[in-house]
Amino acid sequence: MNKYPWNEEEYTTAEVITNARGGQSVKIKTPCSDKEAYEALLKDKKPIWMPIGSESTSFCPKVIPDNIARAFVIEAENIPKSGGIDMFGIKWVLEPTVGGCIEDPNEPILFDDVNEWEDKIVWPDIDSWDWEGSAKANKDYLNNGKANMVWFLNGCWFERLISFMGFENAVMALIDDEQEDALKALFTKTTDLYCRLVDKCCEAYGDGISGFVVHDDWGSQKDAFFSPEVGKEIFVPFMKKLVDHIHSKGMIAYLHSCGCLNKQVGNFADAGWDSWVPMTMNDTVKMYDDYGERIIIGVVPEAFDPATTSEEEQERLGAEFAKRFPLATCNGRGIATPAFIKGYYKQSRIQANEN
Repeated sequence: MNKYPWNEEEYTTAEVITNARGGQSVKIKTPCSDKEAYEALLKDKKPIWMPIGSESTSFCPKVIPDNIARAFVIEAENIPKSGGIDMFGIKWVLEPTVGGCIEDPNEPILFDDVNEWEDKIVWPDIDSWDWEGSAKANKDYLNNGKANMVWFLNGCWFERLISFMGFENAVMALIDDEQEDALKALFTKTTDLYCRLVDKCCEAYGDGISGFVVHDDWGSQKDAFFSPEVGKEIFVPFMKKLVDHIHSKGMIAYLHSCGCLNKQVGNFADAGWDSWVPMTMNDTVKMYDDYGERIIIGVVPEAFDPATTSEEEQERLGAEFAKRFPLATCNGRGIATPAFIKGYYKQSRIQANEN
């Protein structure tokens, strides 16, 4: 028998909430915590309901220097965005027009040949960071009923390589036979570092966190930065090592990778990631059909005009979406209206009750 049988009251008591900026979301009387529902899908692929966007939240503690350097601290203490020095000593500066940070263009790169990495990189002493203080400061903050996901902004691989040697040099290093051995040695060490970082987070925050979102952008608006063969050879073994380690801690392994990556989704599945939400220029329907049994894909719903589509029809479209994509997340981005979400939620609950 289903642990949480469908109750029509969940649907009839749903409220539309409007925030200060005019955006709308839906508050639903769900049968369990958002955290439990999110983990049921991402860990076990046994959804209690399909996520509607409010189940998880980002946790980027300032104890990790990259979060300050990238102006992306999200924790109990709300600190000003400023930029700064990341864990490897790279200086980042705030770009006001986008509200984010870039490597300081006035600073020299660490090296232009990966064979130099052992002499040029100063490795962070993560044991010296104030994990105990961070755990204490964020204990109440993490006790929110949500699936709190720790973000690793620069990650271990391509984005980190760019920060060391610049984009052009990093791309060339991927296809230079004379740098291949050094590149793999470097990624072995960065991956090991992040496995230890996972351990530190798990020790500090315990069940206050549900998993990790690892950043590694692989593409532009139009195509991937490198071939799927390069992705498979250079990156997948190291991704899988980190993913396996995250899973060994009972945590979710979630990939963030921007760009047009239709060619690379097979590599993401092979690495074992639990979920990836593609950007909207990707063919998310085909990705789901090809790989949806192996990785939770964020599928983009078919667009409709809320101004000319009745709420009843919007609810029907949401329900049809849940039927068509029973193991996906809804990558709505302006398409998923409150009425669409109600239909989507109800149908996903009914389906969960039947399984």
